[in-house]
Amino acid sequence: MIHARDLTRTFKTKAGAVEAVRGLSLDVAEGELVAFLGPNGAGKSTSVRMLTTLLPPTSGTASVGGSDVVAEPAAVRRKIGYVGQKNGAGVYYKVRNELLTQGRAQRMDPAVARRRADELIEMLELTGLEDRTGAKLSGGQKRRLDVALGLMHNPEILFLDEPTTGLDPHSRANLWEHIDRLRKATGMTIFLTTHYLDEADTMAERVMIMDNGRLIADDTPARLKADLAGDRISVSLTSTTEAEQAAGIAANLPGARETEVCGYSVAVTVREGEAILPEFIRRLHEVGAQVATASVKRPTLDDVFLGLTGRSLRESAVG
Repeated sequence: MIHARDLTRTFKTKAGAVEAVRGLSLDVAEGELVAFLGPNGAGKSTSVRMLTTLLPPTSGTASVGGSDVVAEPAAVRRKIGYVGQKNGAGVYYKVRNELLTQGRAQRMDPAVARRRADELIEMLELTGLEDRTGAKLSGGQKRRLDVALGLMHNPEILFLDEPTTGLDPHSRANLWEHIDRLRKATGMTIFLTTHYLDEADTMAERVMIMDNGRLIADDTPARLKADLAGDRISVSLTSTTEAEQAAGIAANLPGARETEVCGYSVAVTVREGEAILPEFIRRLHEVGAQVATASVKRPTLDDVFLGLTGRSLRESAVG
């Protein structure tokens, strides 16, 4: 559904040329939900703007829904819905009227547009709010209306650009419940950008990470965490001598890396911590080491992001 090869975008500034995107290549299959992550200034927003025809690439090619983003921008726009970071509905316009206006903009038949508006109002739990203006909607209601506007013309692909930023946890969960239900009902392809790592981890089949204008990771959340971060096994013993023994054993565990000793404690990073911990404890007992405590810490996508870019995505979002 989305195919890009060697996309670049260079901006001219007074200080000289700035390469915002440098050789981006990616593929998104029909029905996938892909999370596209990156710190501020990584080129993520520029990439999305090129894929949605809002910005022409400097070089490279891309097609969305089978249509070329440069040669056939109108065809691309008919196939995509786009929910930006800011609210799209007018402050002084009524909910249902906004949807009908969107239908006219998409050249929908008036009767079809009315049916579709009513369908989306029910689907996204906006019933009873049809005659309420945007200024009188809560944050969660506004975002559900934004999603409805993006879905008005039944697009094949939905671009969600940080859709839950600024929402409280309850509203975030509620919006995702609606999006998940919609996706299961339609099989829609979704391209998501977000600063909430838990959303990417739980909702996306695949995560792409961009930094300095390049794609630096592309895999399932589980494989990224296992391969690039790993589980952290920690054990505490009863003496520094035992800790030194444990460190030597830890370094020889299957797939072990980054072994650390701190006083009586030893920590080691491995691929499958829960499976390896019993073996680690068994080997310690064989040499007479007394294990006081043991634990396994599973990695998060923020650990992956930190390892790849040297910074936390949360810190980037604040900055």
